[in-house]
Amino acid sequence: MGEIANVEANGVRLVYEVAGPADGPPLLLLHALGEDRTSWRAVSDALAADGWRTYAPDLRGHGASEHPGTYSFELLRDDVLGFLDALGLRRVTVVSHSLGAMTASLVAMARPRAVRRLVLEEGPVPFPADPPRPVPTAAPDEPSTYDWCLLPAVAAQRNDPDLAWWRDLTAITAPTLLVAGGPSSHLRQDQLARVADRIPDCRLVTIEAGHMIHDERPDDFLREVRAFLSPVPAARPAAGAQG
Repeated sequence: MGEIANVEANGVRLVYEVAGPADGPPLLLLHALGEDRTSWRAVSDALAADGWRTYAPDLRGHGASEHPGTYSFELLRDDVLGFLDALGLRRVTVVSHSLGAMTASLVAMARPRAVRRLVLEEGPVPFPADPPRPVPTAAPDEPSTYDWCLLPAVAAQRNDPDLAWWRDLTAITAPTLLVAGGPSSHLRQDQLARVADRIPDCRLVTIEAGHMIHDERPDDFLREVRAFLSPVPAARPAAGAQG
């Protein structure tokens, strides 16, 4: 387990876990809907051991981060951009899953030079959900570690996505690896293939594990990610180090 810290980003307090050598190249991990930074623990431990400085935040409304009650993919994007600015990370590698992958793609569209390399696990999906997702109107009875208001916000945007999410995939300049989960995933794999074709420098691989690839087949996921990210960039200078 790494060090737990928090930072103010885009007006929201984000709690994050950081691990790996202090002068290691920065790698940002963005989790899926309803999860938190701990969902990356096995992945982050392995990548930190490789020499990366890993940053795994709880996204807005998740885990120990602030639950402000207002949610959208654009707000998640702006939170991540604010997180990078607050920590002085000018250029990062990003590994992301599902909701985190949608957020990561928006970050890479908005600030292409900030993303060195990009891993998208089971996402993004800039197409209307088919069938449409039900939009919840009341909190579930079961307690959870995330704000239930996320559910209607995400469902509404998945049912009626911004056309720019598809259009601006061509603005992503980072070499990209899109990891698909195969036919047992609830996401349409043909749509993920279309996304991979639209991102200028993107390679699509399939690990038949369903939607939760890094949970179900962590060794295979890490093998693909390590091959894509290799070699680990040189350590950052000790003085005034930036991302």
